[in-house]
Amino acid sequence: MKYNTKLTLKIYWQHSLKYKLVLFTLFFSLVVGSVMGIITPLYYKRFFDILTTPQSPDLARQGLMAVLVAITALHLIEWIFWRVGALLNNIFQPKVLADLSNYCFANLHKHSFSYFNNNFVGSLVRRVNKFTTSFERMADKIIWNILQLAVYIISILIILFGRNPALGTIVLVWITVFLIINWVLSGYKMKYDVARSAAETKTTAVLADTITNNVNVKLFNGYARERKLYASVVEKVRSLRKLTWDLDAVFEGVQALLMIALEVGMFYFAIGLWQKGILTVGDFVLIQSYLLTIFLRVWDFGKLMRNMYEDMADAEDMTIVLNTPFEIQDSSHARPLRVKKGELVFENVYFNYHSNRAILHDLNLAVKSHERLALVGPSGAGKTTIIKLLFRMHEISGGRLSIDGQDIKKITMESLWKNVSMVPQDPMLFHRTLLENIRYGKPEATDGEVIKAAKLANCHEFIMDFPDAYGTFVGERGVKLSGGERQRVAIARAILRNAPILVLDEATSSLDSESERLIQGALDNLMRAKTVIIIAHRLSTIMKTDRIIVLNKGRIAEEGSHKELLQKKSGIYKRLWSLQAGGFIQA
Repeated sequence: MKYNTKLTLKIYWQHSLKYKLVLFTLFFSLVVGSVMGIITPLYYKRFFDILTTPQSPDLARQGLMAVLVAITALHLIEWIFWRVGALLNNIFQPKVLADLSNYCFANLHKHSFSYFNNNFVGSLVRRVNKFTTSFERMADKIIWNILQLAVYIISILIILFGRNPALGTIVLVWITVFLIINWVLSGYKMKYDVARSAAETKTTAVLADTITNNVNVKLFNGYARERKLYASVVEKVRSLRKLTWDLDAVFEGVQALLMIALEVGMFYFAIGLWQKGILTVGDFVLIQSYLLTIFLRVWDFGKLMRNMYEDMADAEDMTIVLNTPFEIQDSSHARPLRVKKGELVFENVYFNYHSNRAILHDLNLAVKSHERLALVGPSGAGKTTIIKLLFRMHEISGGRLSIDGQDIKKITMESLWKNVSMVPQDPMLFHRTLLENIRYGKPEATDGEVIKAAKLANCHEFIMDFPDAYGTFVGERGVKLSGGERQRVAIARAILRNAPILVLDEATSSLDSESERLIQGALDNLMRAKTVIIIAHRLSTIMKTDRIIVLNKGRIAEEGSHKELLQKKSGIYKRLWSLQAGGFIQA
C-alpha cells in the first residue's frame, strides 16, 4: 500500500515537472498573496491602537487614513497575485490532466489480450477517470489549501514570536499537537477509505457486467438474481461509507474541542500580558484575527488530510494497473517483421494456460508461402490457441514460432499485427461510422478505396440502404448491425488492409447461404497471393483449401487434402464430415 502511494505521488510529480516554470511562478504568486493576507492584520492592529490612544481628532484621523491606505494597497497586491495564480493554475492543471489521461491510455493498451479478458471494461474505465480526477482534487488541495496553510502558519508564528515569545510558543505547540492528531487519525481511517474505494469499483464492475449482458439477464430470468447481487455489493459500500462518515464526525468533534481550548487559553494568557502593559487593544484584534485564520486553515487541514487519503485510495486502483508488468512486450532488441514469402513454422511448440492445463503438445507445423491451410477438429482441440499464439495474444510455453525465419518473440508486435490480418468469428466494431470502421484496416485509404473494399465484401448495398450511408454510426460493438452485416464489414476491413498473412476464423459463419455464396468470390480474391489459415467448423467451406490439419487434444491427428482425408476409414475428419453431411441429408 505504501509503495503504491509513493508510486502514485511519483507519477503525479513527474508529470507536473514538465511545466516547471509555470508551477514555480504559480507557487510564488500564491506565497506572495498569502503573505500579504498575513501582513494586513498588523495594520488593523495599528488602526485600533490609534482609536484607543488619547490624541487630537485631527491627528487621529490622519493616522487612521494612512493605515487605511496601507490596508487598501495590501489588499490590492494580494488580489493581483491571487488572480495571477488562478490564471497560471488554469494553464498548469489542464496540461497535466491531459498528460495523465494520455499516459494511462498508452499504458493500458500495452497490456496483453488476456489482461483485458480478466478485467471488466467498466472497472478499467473508472480507474482511469479516478486517477486523473484524483490528481485534480489533490492539486487543488495542495495549491489552494496546504500551501496557504504553510505560509500562514510560518508567517503568524514569526509575527507572534516577535510580539511575545510565549504567544508564539503556545500556538506552535498547539498546531504541532493538532496536526499530529489529525495525521494519526487520518492514517487510521485510510484503510477504510481504501476498502470503500475497492467496494465502489466492484459495484461499477457488476453494474457494467449486467448492462453488457442485459439480454442474458432477461432471457435467463436473471433479474431477481442480479438485483440481489447488486444490492449486496451496494450494501457493502453503504456500510463502509457510513463508517468513514462516522469517523469524520468524531474527528471534527475532537478538532472543535482543541480549538476552544486554544482560543480560551490564548486570551487568558493575553489578559495577563495586557495587565502588565505588554499588549495593547490592537494586539487582541491581531490575536483574534490570527486565531480565526489558523482555525479556518487547520479545520480545513483535518478534512484535507482525510480527503487527500481518499484521493490517494481512489488513484491507487489505477496505479496498480500502471505498476503491473506487461505480460507480453517487445524485447529490447526487437526488430520490425519483414515478410517476403509469408512462411509460418511452428517448431516443437508447447502451450499451457495454467501449469495443470496443457493445450498444445510438441506441435510441429510448417505453412508454406501462399498456402491455404485449414484447421479443424473438435472444440478444445487447440485451433484458436494456434491463432492466438500467432498474434502473440499469449506467449508460447516452449518451442519456436517464426515467420519467414524470424522468431516472433524477436520482432515488434506492431509490425507483426501489420503483416497478419484477421477476420474473426464475432467481429467487434467501434461506435463510429461505417466509413471509419472499414478504413481502420488502412487509415490512409481514400473514400474510393473504402467503397471498393465494401463492394468486394458484398456490404456496399446494405450500407447504401442506411439514410446516412457510410456516415452511419454502428453503435457500441456494432450492435446496430446484424451478425452477418458486421462480418461483411470486418471482411471489407481485411480486404482494405491487404496484409500478406491472413487468418479467417469462421469468417462466413454468420452469413446466410446467399450472402456466403456472394462473398466467397470476394474471399477468393482476398486470399490470392497470401498465406492463409482458416479455422472452420463448417467443413463445406474448406473443401478447396490446399491442406487440412485435423487437431485433437493439442496434437496433429491427421493432415491432407479434403479428398485424402475422406479416404481414411476411421479418420476424425471423415467422421466429422459424415456427421455434417448426414445432418444435411436428414434436413
